[in-house]
Amino acid sequence: MIDDQEVEETVIIHTIYLSVSPPPSATPSLLSSRFFVLWVLFEQAALQVEMELLGLRPKFASFAAFLAMLLACTSFTATDAYEVLDPNGNITIQWDITSWNPDGYVAVVTIQNFYQFRHIQPPGWILGWTWAKKEVIWDMRGGQTTEQGDCSKFKGNSIPHCCKKSPTVVDLLPGSPYNQQIANCCKGGIITSWGQDPEKAVSSFQLSVGAAGTTNKTVRIPKNFTLMAPGPGYTCGPGMLVPPSKYLSDDKRRKMQRMMTWKVLCSYSQFIAHKTPSCCVSLSAFYNDSIVSCPTCSCGCQSSTETDNCVQEESPRLASVVPGLDNKGSLTPLVQCTHHMCPIRVHWHVKVNYKDYWRVKVTISNFNYRMNYTDWNLVVQHPSFNNLTRIFSFNYKSLNPYGKINDTAMLWGIKFYNDMLMQAGPYGNVQTELLFKKEQGFTFGKGWAFPHNIYFNGDNCVMPPPDAYPTMPNASSATDMSFRVLVIFLLVILMFC
Repeated sequence: MIDDQEVEETVIIHTIYLSVSPPPSATPSLLSSRFFVLWVLFEQAALQVEMELLGLRPKFASFAAFLAMLLACTSFTATDAYEVLDPNGNITIQWDITSWNPDGYVAVVTIQNFYQFRHIQPPGWILGWTWAKKEVIWDMRGGQTTEQGDCSKFKGNSIPHCCKKSPTVVDLLPGSPYNQQIANCCKGGIITSWGQDPEKAVSSFQLSVGAAGTTNKTVRIPKNFTLMAPGPGYTCGPGMLVPPSKYLSDDKRRKMQRMMTWKVLCSYSQFIAHKTPSCCVSLSAFYNDSIVSCPTCSCGCQSSTETDNCVQEESPRLASVVPGLDNKGSLTPLVQCTHHMCPIRVHWHVKVNYKDYWRVKVTISNFNYRMNYTDWNLVVQHPSFNNLTRIFSFNYKSLNPYGKINDTAMLWGIKFYNDMLMQAGPYGNVQTELLFKKEQGFTFGKGWAFPHNIYFNGDNCVMPPPDAYPTMPNASSATDMSFRVLVIFLLVILMFC
């Protein structure tokens, strides 16, 4: 007969083991993410359910659950910037010194977007850094600094383009004079995602730097790189000296290389970019008359005191709403007053059931009066994308984040047709329909027809809770859950919401 003391010791030992040892299929990325914390907690919950089924109720079971949570949270560091669907995504800033000047060098700076489904939209990127010494920028092509700074110590007609210790650079606008342009410049700071168009996922500018040293041993890498795209969200690492980049001559017969090359990697975090989520998902199906709306307050709640919190659809104030930048330099959404308060809503409707196929209609609605979403994209996770037969009016690309398993699709608009999602109003939506082939064992029951996750412009959208999904007629949604498991699950939600 096992007594309570032995059971309690087993629980605590098992808890400590789970918290300090990885799951069997763990990878370094998994260990550094919040998924490991969830794994520990649910393993603990499963153990507790098993004990209850055996009729064992140790006195300190709640302490064991708390210990699991504490050890899991302190043993590993969460990395919010890690993207499961795009683990290799980043923005790389490459600084190539092409030639030397009497007091410095000429460099080409290239911003390359390697994110599969995250792009930089208007008003475009803003790149900043701090000089390591007392460098100045004599001249620029393809870009310009936002301020000149104090250049009073320079006399005559030779005045630098920028004398600031920490310059801020923006892209030139389309239509700039040809003598101010270089390759991959002058797009207003807009950079397409790598998955949509690799050729447009790059932006460049050239600068002539003075007071910087004239050899590989005397120049210094700039520090404290920052990237606004166009708002916060990106964190840049230190500049790294790498082997000089190589390129082909104009006749393609000779390989040449730069004098020096530095690289800076910048990663994105949705938690830094937005205080609240930026999109939500609603669901419906032909077999159920109800519509599952976005969860209430998905992206915030209506304020009774702040007049600028949202705008009613038929409010006279709409006439005075114009797109513009706020004092912080970021485009603040002005959304239509809704129960979810999200700038973007994605609606997934299971439309038709055929003998061998089934059809879904997807509608993306813009509730933001201050933003036209250019080159938008949507990423959807659903196991039936392996059986996608046809898609209407959208572009489609399979991401395959798990190798041969095709359960993740990237959708975006067709150029000059629906690649721009207009601001809130009668034209503020785009639609498509997806036709899937039924595989063996397919069923509409238990929410199988609905997506696991949806991302808009790279940001994870708030999904309705699974128990709220439209159900089949006469389907029961009752579940049998242990009280202690429910408590642990609620604690997880409180920790990460």
